[in-house]
Amino acid sequence: MARILIVEDERDLQAVLEYNFRQAGHEVLQALRGEEGLRLARQHRPDLICLDIMLPDVPGTDICRQLKNDAATREIPVLMLTAKGEEIDRVVGFELGADDYVVKPFSVRELLLRIQAILRRAGGEVETRPLIEFGRLRVDRDAHRVWVDEGEVQLTAMEFKLLLTLHERRDRVQSREVLLDVVWGIQADVTTRTVDTHVKRLREKLGPAGVYVETVRGVGYRFAASPAAAER
Repeated sequence: MARILIVEDERDLQAVLEYNFRQAGHEVLQALRGEEGLRLARQHRPDLICLDIMLPDVPGTDICRQLKNDAATREIPVLMLTAKGEEIDRVVGFELGADDYVVKPFSVRELLLRIQAILRRAGGEVETRPLIEFGRLRVDRDAHRVWVDEGEVQLTAMEFKLLLTLHERRDRVQSREVLLDVVWGIQADVTTRTVDTHVKRLREKLGPAGVYVETVRGVGYRFAASPAAAER
């Protein structure tokens, strides 16, 4: 069972989602406005947030940005609900740190499957050794913290997952399609452009350690086999 916060101003849809989530065994919190959703997220720390983009007081994109910029709520997965379906809207949502994106009208069954996939990824299978040290990069998997040299780097949940995935498969080229499958989940309705956007942002945040993530032109990305190999 998970605690799910629904931030949605359409009362009929809110009621349908609440009923189906409770039938699936989840605890449900509800908010009709963005600011109310922020308050509930900070107060109750839900396991997942279903967030509508078109809210009456604050755009859902702004709410997502505030959630991901707050250390208290940064780790909470966000699934965005919207009537917008253009690729650029999906890309913006993922750039802000959203974990998935569902376009209205949608199947409640599909939504529940996506939620299960997100919760499964959030629960995560991690290595028994939580601390990764790779040249100038240090990663604490359990604490979800990253350092380059002595400075801490703030990553979104998806950027952190992308970094771990690339490191675990270091010296092996990962296509964009494979990264979409592994990092975002096979049901994620996104394009390979999203991978490029996240890799670019990840490199920028890692600064001098960004060279560890190598581009293999026409194929995808590869984490360097060793720090020396990347820095020479």
